Amino acid sequence: MTASEPLTLEEEYDMQKSWFEDEKKCTFIVLSQVFEGNRVGRTGIWGGMVGDVNLFFNDHDDPHSAELELMIAEPSARRQGLGIEAAMLMMRYAIASLRVTTFTAKISLSNTPSLVLFKYKLGFHEVTVSEVFQEVTLARPCDESLNRLLEGGTDGWTLSELA
Repeated sequence: MTASEPLTLEEEYDMQKSWFEDEKKCTFIVLSQVFEGNRVGRTGIWGGMVGDVNLFFNDHDDPHSAELELMIAEPSARRQGLGIEAAMLMMRYAIASLRVTTFTAKISLSNTPSLVLFKYKLGFHEVTVSEVFQEVTLARPCDESLNRLLEGGTDGWTLSELA
C-alpha cells in the first residue's frame, strides 16, 4: 500500500518531469490494452495507464542499491500479471543500464498480495520489520539466479536506445 495523495493531471505531469530530471529516481508507467479509457493525451501508445513501477537510489552507503516500488492503481487490473511483469522489466533494465546490484522493497505488513509477489515470486528475503510503521523491508541481490528468473519472466525483452 502506498500513502500518496491523489494528484491533478497537471500535478502528475509536473511530478513526472521532476522524476525525469532526477538521477536518483527512475519510473516506468504500466499500461494495459484493456484500459484504453485510461489513456492520457495522444501518445500513439495502445492502452491506458493502470500503474507505475519506480526505483529510488537512496542508499548513501551503496549507490548500486535501488528501492523498488510497484503500484497497480486500477483495481480491476490487479492480479492479472501486470505487476510481476512490470517489476521484472524494471529490474532487468536496472541491472543492464543502471548497474544495480541489490534491490530493496518496503511493503506494508497488511499488503499480502505484494508480500507474496516480492517474497515468493521474485525471491526477496526479509531484512527488517518495523512495528511502528507496520512495514517490512525486503532485499534481493542481483545474482545468477535472479538473472535466470528475470530472463524466464520477460520473454521478448530488448533494450534499445531512442533517437
